Amino acid sequence: MEVETGEVKEHPTYKRIQEYVQEKYGFKVHTAYIAEVKRMVGLDMHKAPNAVEQRKHEYHPCPPEKVEAIKDALRHFGLIAE
Repeated sequence: MEVETGEVKEHPTYKRIQEYVQEKYGFKVHTAYIAEVKRMVGLDMHKAPNAVEQRKHEYHPCPPEKVEAIKDALRHFGLIAE
């Protein structure tokens, strides 16, 4: 867990990022969008044990409004700077 100014911050799981966005912006974000934005801002990504070689469905990039909401959540959790 991260410690900032004496407070213990919540661990920023994908689920918690989704909850933050839902609570603040009123819409849901897919975990693939969170991963896309994390790569976009240069955050380290772990190798997913369930990653597939070939996608079953067509890929749709994250919409701009969701990119901004996810970036806000990443800032909220201290993963990226203001």
